[in-house]
Amino acid sequence: MTQLRYSFIIPVYNRPKEIEELLESFLTLSSNLEYEIVIVEDGSTETSEEVINNYSEQLNISYYYKNNSGPGDSRNYGMQRAKGNYYIILDSDVILPERYLQEVDDYLKQNFYHCFGGPDAAHESFSDLQKAINFSMTSFLTTGGIRGGSKAVKDFQPRSFNLGLSKEAFKATKGFGKIHPGEDPDLILRLWAKDYKTTLIKNAFVYHKRRISWSKFYKQVNKFGQVRPILNKWHPRSKKITYWFPSLFLIGFIVSLLLMFIGVYELLLLYGIYFLALLISSLFLTKDIKVALMSLVAVCIQFYGYGVGFFKSTLKLMISKKSAETIFPNLFFK
Repeated sequence: MTQLRYSFIIPVYNRPKEIEELLESFLTLSSNLEYEIVIVEDGSTETSEEVINNYSEQLNISYYYKNNSGPGDSRNYGMQRAKGNYYIILDSDVILPERYLQEVDDYLKQNFYHCFGGPDAAHESFSDLQKAINFSMTSFLTTGGIRGGSKAVKDFQPRSFNLGLSKEAFKATKGFGKIHPGEDPDLILRLWAKDYKTTLIKNAFVYHKRRISWSKFYKQVNKFGQVRPILNKWHPRSKKITYWFPSLFLIGFIVSLLLMFIGVYELLLLYGIYFLALLISSLFLTKDIKVALMSLVAVCIQFYGYGVGFFKSTLKLMISKKSAETIFPNLFFK
């Protein structure tokens, strides 16, 4: 195996404070491995240049400013200019634990993969809202989790908040497409089509802030729901019945309310048991009743946003003969 030389690729858009927190966490990495950091400013009006300059003597940073073209294209831009042969792609709103790079390097030296992904967690400094959203996005009781857990380690679908990609695999696939969100699973499905394998490195987790308001969270999960039918159309073999679960969950809940009016409560009782399980699970993990209650709100927003987005997108693609780019211009960067 060729000696691995790591390049961190970080697109950023109007988030200098987040970049500062991320760069600060680089200073705490316990590994002695050499690496570079490539930051791509994606047309920001509030740039991170001043923040980055403050760390230029402590960290090996390359900084590029370009016109806004989306996170996928910005990652490609960074990888094209990186000096390493293995790229680690991060979102700007993550914080690295001190052993992150060492865990990645130890794993890849023992079990090399051209693409890996890692989990995310909530840092103790995160707000109650961020912790609640993190629960809804990662719990095995929701549509989150580790996308299959330990059984899916060899078929793991990494996400670009914490994703590794070899230079070889990047050249073979030409990187990320113009769709957003959805550029992550699209890349992974194209990698699989070219016989590149992916894996989960469980110990290479990051602290991921995610969205900081209910409205932004709803917008995010709604878009996730919209892009999935597009990906199913592009990659027919990727279709799964599980993608319908949030939509079916909503339909079932409406049915349970209607049945209640004729004296049938069994289905509504099942929903009550489910939400009780969510509450107990969140309380066990967060040790905070306020966060646990907020987690129920987060799960409702997640299921409603994703389910409605998925259902509407599926119908539009079935009815229209136009391309996805024409039907959903807001999901594609030019």
